[in-house]
Amino acid sequence: MTSTPEPAGESPSTDEPQSLEPQPVEPQPVEPQPVEPQPVEPQPVDERLLSAHDLALAALHEITPASTVGAAAGYTVEDGGVVSLRFANTMPGYPGWFWTVSVAVVDGAAPTVLEAELIPGDGALLAPEWVPWSVRLADYQAAQVALAAEQGDDDDDLDGDDELDDEELDDDDNDDDDDEDEDLDEVDDLDAADFDEDGSPILHSGDVDGIDIDVFDDPDAVDDAED
Repeated sequence: MTSTPEPAGESPSTDEPQSLEPQPVEPQPVEPQPVEPQPVEPQPVDERLLSAHDLALAALHEITPASTVGAAAGYTVEDGGVVSLRFANTMPGYPGWFWTVSVAVVDGAAPTVLEAELIPGDGALLAPEWVPWSVRLADYQAAQVALAAEQGDDDDDLDGDDELDDEELDDDDNDDDDDEDEDLDEVDDLDAADFDEDGSPILHSGDVDGIDIDVFDDPDAVDDAED
């Protein structure tokens, strides 16, 4: 068998589809449409909530001492007619924080407390202004000098008090010594005739003030004294 050659210049046919590259699409600019702000109608506030300070304070005193609650510091109207009453905080360590009590009114009922808490105010959580180390060190050294001077004055006062106490004790000791010397002198003036056999002193006339014992020894003198 002989094959018939294909004519020159003709390319073999193929059934594969040719791939088409996607053409880039340029985005069309979209102009923003102006949005008109919707008017917000103020929510009605129950006047009983604005004046419910006694109720709010009673709730706060259940969770914190009364000494940590300061004066009233305004209020905020929340959603649903809830009012948050704020009070100043006097508790150390929480500058710029406020005691907050949320109160509400249910239809046909008296005002009631929803929650009570301590929340930070504006700027309460911000770091304090940075102070250079040299300034802080100078303040610390000045405080230490002032403290040392104050303690020195207190020590001087204590030393003066100690000297006065020592002088008073010396005076008391001298007085006691004088009394003891006088007692010993009186004992030295006595002789053996002034003591009984058991060593007890014998009472003589004139030893008792205001009484003359010799009068009782003389009956006539007693009668004269009675007349």
